[in-house]
Amino acid sequence: MQEGSRRAVLAALFANFAIAVSKFVAWSFTGAASMLAEAVHSVADTGNQALLLLGGARAKRDPTPSHPFGYGRERYFWAFVVALVLFSLGSLFAVYEGVQKLLHPHAITSAYWAVRVLVLALVFEAMAFWKPAARR
Repeated sequence: MQEGSRRAVLAALFANFAIAVSKFVAWSFTGAASMLAEAVHSVADTGNQALLLLGGARAKRDPTPSHPFGYGRERYFWAFVVALVLFSLGSLFAVYEGVQKLLHPHAITSAYWAVRVLVLALVFEAMAFWKPAARR
């Protein structure tokens, strides 16, 4: 993995972790199931970034007799695993949440916390986007 890509993945990992923590804090104060679902979603995003880092690290291994051309392609395998997790588990969870909201609708009870988490997420995502580009 090139250093610029690694920095971008690390920035995204830390941003997603910070967003997950802020969502867990909001959930602890509100008890809102939607905030817990969003916190779990952010933990999954953090895990995806960790898998990309793992793939990048494993791809750097030196060639061996059983892999004379090295392990460079392994990064693509881990990117594929991330895609599977995002599209399969993420979509199943989204469908489940959507059905639950249709079957059991309720009014927003804690807009203050929701807006607060959105603002924090915007700040963390902006920092993650800006950091890797700033070092070029």
